[in-house]
Amino acid sequence: MEELPSITVSQREQFLVENDVFGMYSYFDTSDIATQKFMVEIQRDKQLDYLMNGLRQLGPSFSSLDANRPWVCYWIIHSIALLGESVDDDLENNAIDFLGRCQGSDGGYGGGPGQLPHLATSYAAVNTLVTLGGEKAFSSINREQMACFLRRMKDTNGGFRMHNMGEIDVRACYTAISIASILNIVDDELTRGLGDYILSCQTYEGGIGGEPGSEAHGGYTYCGLATMILINEVDRLNLDSLMNWVVHRQGVEMGFQGRTNKLVDGCYTFWQAAPCVLLQRFFSSKDLAPHGSSHMSQGTDEDHEEHAHDEDDAEDSDEDDSDEDSDEDSGNGHQVHHTSTYIDRRIQPVFDSLGLQRYVLLCSQVADGGFRDKLRKPRDFYHTCYCLSGLSVAQHAWSKDEDTPPLTRDILGGYANHLEPVHLLHNVVMDRYNEAIEFFHRAA
Repeated sequence: MEELPSITVSQREQFLVENDVFGMYSYFDTSDIATQKFMVEIQRDKQLDYLMNGLRQLGPSFSSLDANRPWVCYWIIHSIALLGESVDDDLENNAIDFLGRCQGSDGGYGGGPGQLPHLATSYAAVNTLVTLGGEKAFSSINREQMACFLRRMKDTNGGFRMHNMGEIDVRACYTAISIASILNIVDDELTRGLGDYILSCQTYEGGIGGEPGSEAHGGYTYCGLATMILINEVDRLNLDSLMNWVVHRQGVEMGFQGRTNKLVDGCYTFWQAAPCVLLQRFFSSKDLAPHGSSHMSQGTDEDHEEHAHDEDDAEDSDEDDSDEDSDEDSGNGHQVHHTSTYIDRRIQPVFDSLGLQRYVLLCSQVADGGFRDKLRKPRDFYHTCYCLSGLSVAQHAWSKDEDTPPLTRDILGGYANHLEPVHLLHNVVMDRYNEAIEFFHRAA
């Protein structure tokens, strides 16, 4: 008698994840309105308590992140900014002082005071200081020495090394160019051959790997695409193939996976959704449509409105739905008029933005604060940062640009859940980015 094939470990893990996620969705769908409203609400007070406590004091279990301390600052402070809040003067001064002690005398930032300067922690430090904002934070960055550090990390193959004698990969390319772009120190030496290196990392699947010959990966795809946009060489990539790969990383759970045949993970809410929006805005700006990508569609703007109400029964129906001229949340004072000009500034996302928000709010958010990879996993600051960043991207996915606010129906849970918009190429909130760009252009 022929034996039935046994399932693989990967299949078993996928089945377990689907069982957890669909069980949560079923519980949500059968709950009363009050419970649904609570479940999809961002618990801002709990989130802020979790973040502020982490910024003030970390326990012994975090000792393994000793070489990543600027990252911890960034994950926490960026998350606070996404929630529309800021730290008090004492915490701000402490953060600036600490990062100053991480800055090397020859440029760049290490993972802690006295540690080896590294592009990843330099990126985290610069983004943290940009997010804090203000002249004290900005002027603490030694632009001249940073430019020297970036040039030392430049390799003859066009890419960058993460640190002295370190690995060359797409992360290094992105972090170097992101830093240089914000600090206004990009030059021909930094960009020479860089597009060729990124191009060599695009795989047969369409996504981008960490180095030539590596598997396509969500984090590296974001880094590679953002780098090519920043150096104005994005049209050299096979964008249709890239679009096809990235949109198919959104699975049945409605969250994103990082690689083909991997499990859903909350952090890819940003790493995969941001490329989707970057690509859809690029195609829209060129009046192009992606070819060869049977990507997911949410239908028309009108279909999206129905989908929003079907999926988010938690929103009160007190608003006048018969008013076709505005989309309003009167409790928060937000109102967007549906003029023809505004409609022209909207674009249909290539991924299910409400489905993604549903996954993050129901499966990644922790009731006591923080976000996690998936159900049954513990919360951490990394996933909190990128789940919130991705939620912001999903909320603004219907907008053609950063200046177009989302409608209430674009946000699962309504405007009470609205997060600050992020600059998609740097992942800092827009108002802090604009302040920094103005400062560093004056400093040039």
